[in-house]
Amino acid sequence: MSKSRILVVLGHPDANSLSGHFAKEYVDSARSAGKDVRYIKLGEIEFNPVLKHGYKQRQEHEPELAYFWESIIWAEHIAFFYPIWWGAMPALLKGALDRVLLPGKAFKYRENSQFWDRLLKGRSAHLFTTMDTPPWYYRLAYREPGHHQMKRTILEFCGIKPVKIHSFGPVRYAKPEKIETWVSTVRRYGAAA
Repeated sequence: MSKSRILVVLGHPDANSLSGHFAKEYVDSARSAGKDVRYIKLGEIEFNPVLKHGYKQRQEHEPELAYFWESIIWAEHIAFFYPIWWGAMPALLKGALDRVLLPGKAFKYRENSQFWDRLLKGRSAHLFTTMDTPPWYYRLAYREPGHHQMKRTILEFCGIKPVKIHSFGPVRYAKPEKIETWVSTVRRYGAAA
């Protein structure tokens, strides 16, 4: 089923990166298909990525981080674009998620129980990752730690599902025609989101 409210999150600090190029192509395709799209480039917003007191004390959101949280609530579908660095997402993206996906907002632990309620149900997500490692090697040798972290222990933990994943790589020596093939894939998903 096609979603009409889409949040696109660029988790790469550099908007001129390959992840940034993919995100822009996705945004343009989704908008051309009549979708309502919000595009947040985490590298261009001002916020402290450190959750200074853990969950013990509330840390006020900076205005742009508050908008990021409000956009998550608004969205029916969230598309994340980021590289895999050291097996997982960049610290910038992890820090933004640490700051906004808080107990009582994104999830809620049940009293006297090890179980929790997922407060972000009704949303889906798609992860578009770039990597220098061949995706098949990342899957077989490393067991996709970053994908499991983002999909299972972050998004699905909060109720966001289904979560699809698309990995592009290796990007380091990718020829222009290969990159254009990847861009076509991203555009197709943007139009159909």
